[in-house]
Amino acid sequence: MYDYIKGILIFKNSENAVIENNGIGYRFLINSRTSAALGEINDEIKLYTKLIHREDVMLICGFKQKEDRAIFDILTSVSGIGTKVGMVLLDEFSGSELINAVLEGDYKLISRAKGVGPKLAQKIILELKGKLTNQDVISNIMEDKMQSISNSASKLSKETIKEVQTILQSLGYSQNEYMNAIEHCAGVLKEQTSEELLKETLKILSNG
Repeated sequence: MYDYIKGILIFKNSENAVIENNGIGYRFLINSRTSAALGEINDEIKLYTKLIHREDVMLICGFKQKEDRAIFDILTSVSGIGTKVGMVLLDEFSGSELINAVLEGDYKLISRAKGVGPKLAQKIILELKGKLTNQDVISNIMEDKMQSISNSASKLSKETIKEVQTILQSLGYSQNEYMNAIEHCAGVLKEQTSEELLKETLKILSNG
């Protein structure tokens, strides 16, 4: 229904925020991590939105970063994960932390979140890993671009770059958005790993 709403922050606590836009106050369901990132009352802010429509309630979830909303969508597609658990997971972990935990199969770390036991954490890893990495094969143009980055001063392998690219695709970023960010990060990474590349690329995309 809405991609994002930009307006003046009227109210916030650890669970809700209100943004006024053109005389309308929009109430969002948020978590404490999002609340801390919103700034001060009367600041102009932007929240990415997810409309939840059930028989008994209609609400809008708010996310400071676009990838958090995408991860929330993937999380809530897993049987047994509803809105509350999805928001709790994204409160306990940043988007990149949660992705890395899934890719590394670290169910013990994921089960640290309130209401997520070891069995559910393992289920999250099993279902999310496939959804994050099973994307369409990229075009020859993008293959050439990855090869160019891999052949530059960076020591990153093409496979590492492709893994990060695929995850970014699953989070809703376009090729134009993420390839420049990947290229920038590839030459300055201290650790030549997919986890580090993903973390640094998301920093650039989140601030874009």
